[in-house]
Formats: sequence, structure tokens, C-alpha cells
Amino acid sequence: MLERYLNEGVLECGVDEAGRGCLAGPVVAAAVILPSDFESPVLNDSKKLTVKQRNILRIQIEENAIAWAVCMVDNHIIDEKNILQATYDAMHGAISELKVVPEYILVDGNRFRPYCDAEGRTIPHSTIVKGDGKMMSIAAASILAKTHRDEYMEKLSKQFPQYGWQKNKGYPTADHRTAILENGFSSFHRVTFTVK
Repeated sequence: MLERYLNEGVLECGVDEAGRGCLAGPVVAAAVILPSDFESPVLNDSKKLTVKQRNILRIQIEENAIAWAVCMVDNHIIDEKNILQATYDAMHGAISELKVVPEYILVDGNRFRPYCDAEGRTIPHSTIVKGDGKMMSIAAASILAKTHRDEYMEKLSKQFPQYGWQKNKGYPTADHRTAILENGFSSFHRVTFTVK
């Protein structure tokens, strides 16, 4: 069972990203504040769920969350800044889009750039390694980040069918690498990433 909160009685926001290791497309972050009574026996790290489970959970999360938001940072900014800074930008963007300001931020992983609210106050945070398999709000964020990004890459694949994004979602599979070597980069590829 995943933990509901790290700090009881505090409005916590879970944050996670998808697409950091891809060769194409944006890095996508989601921020989610769940109600204290949110229930789901299936909720877990998005990577441990089937596509069908993720899509069902996405609807449940979006309909029942106190607040949720998704932010995409495109490949050009990734190339310009580097993937770590672009990931922080996506996470901050998602938090900024929440309709409710969180009192505490839970971040999947071991690094995060401190976030300040609109008044310039730094919101306290904790980084949690493999947090998407430990905390409900981070797991929910991982599902929204993953499903929104997958949906975006599937739409892009109709414009660029040669890269197989409907299957690989931009990740560095053998087929994707071969397609880049044969067709060159698209306008959605991260040109600073190693293809070979």
C-alpha cells in the first residue's frame, strides 16, 4: 500500500515527470494534490501498470483530485538548457498551474530546484527516491505525466510515422535509433542527445 501523505494535515502536492530519457518529444511533468480519502487499490508507479490501468486511473485522478496540472517543455528548450534544467522547468510549470497552492511538495527522485510561489515564498519539499512506488500523490503524478506524454507522442507519430513513436514514444529503442540514422532528425528530436 502506498502512503497517503508524508506530513499529516498538510496540503501535499506530488510531482513526477515522464520522458527524460527520450530522444524525441518533450519532457512532461505533472503535479497532483489528492484528497485525503482518495482510494485506489491499483494506484502505483506508472511503469508497473498496464496501458489500460493507467488510462482508467488518469480519469479517476483528474475527476477526483483537489487539483492537478501537466506541463510540457519541448525538445528545443531541452537542447538549450539540458534535460535536468528542463525537467525542473516542467515540474515548476505544473505546480504553478495548480488551482490550489500546495503547502508541501513531494518530488520523485533525489534532486529538485526549490519552488517559490507567486508571492516569492519558497514552498518546502522532500525528494523521495522511487517515490512513485511509495507515495499516492507522486504515483498519481507519474500516471498523469506518462499518459499525457504518450498521448502527445501518438498524435505526433501521425505526422512522422517513420520513427515509430506510436510504439516507442520517443525512447531510444533499436528501431528508433535506426530510423534516425536512415531519416535524420525531425523537428521534434533532441539533437544534443546521443543516437548511436
